[in-house]
Amino acid sequence: MAKSLPTKVRVLDLGCGPGAQTISLAKVLNGDIIALDLHEPFLEQLKTRAQEEGLSSRIHARKADMAALEFEPASFDLIWSEGAIYNMGFKRGLDEWRRYLKPGGYIAVSELCWLRKDPPEELAAYWASDYPAMKDIAANLAIIAGLGYELVGHFTLPQECWRDEYYRPLGKRIAALRVAHSGDEEALSVLDLCQQEIDLYERYSGYFGYEFFVMKFLA
Repeated sequence: MAKSLPTKVRVLDLGCGPGAQTISLAKVLNGDIIALDLHEPFLEQLKTRAQEEGLSSRIHARKADMAALEFEPASFDLIWSEGAIYNMGFKRGLDEWRRYLKPGGYIAVSELCWLRKDPPEELAAYWASDYPAMKDIAANLAIIAGLGYELVGHFTLPQECWRDEYYRPLGKRIAALRVAHSGDEEALSVLDLCQQEIDLYERYSGYFGYEFFVMKFLA
């Protein structure tokens, strides 16, 4: 979608996690990527993978807070954030991050959205507690327009992305942690909440999902 990126780009990947998408970006784009996260084990995984792929000279993993960036204005051609902007809020993230884009630069983010306006009460109550700022796609498109971005495109991520890349690994991790913390009621209650999200998705996957938005910064 971002067809006017320069031949050599400077990319900022916010909330990079273990960096699967960082590696993919480095393989298709020519330039340097600064990948930020607060969880050091994720950053170590990314560094290891980058070295294995021969990309360590172009991928720079750093521990930093996406809500307190310390870059010069107009530093990046592309800001990328998958499943992480909710930590700041969709509107706040897009508002604050644009100062770090070069004129004509792009932001690409995925955001949890309602896909229907009639969620079951059980589902609505869960997300009202876990992510009360969650909106539908139309509301997020209005935020994008209101902040002066040009929408390049958007699409709903396939359900397989949730199941294969997130919920199945999470389910296996929950099962292992239940064994490791079998006598810890507090830990088990947290695991119950994680399992509840998985169960709700299996029952109501048509009502919510991640929407991927690509937009251009018009300076």
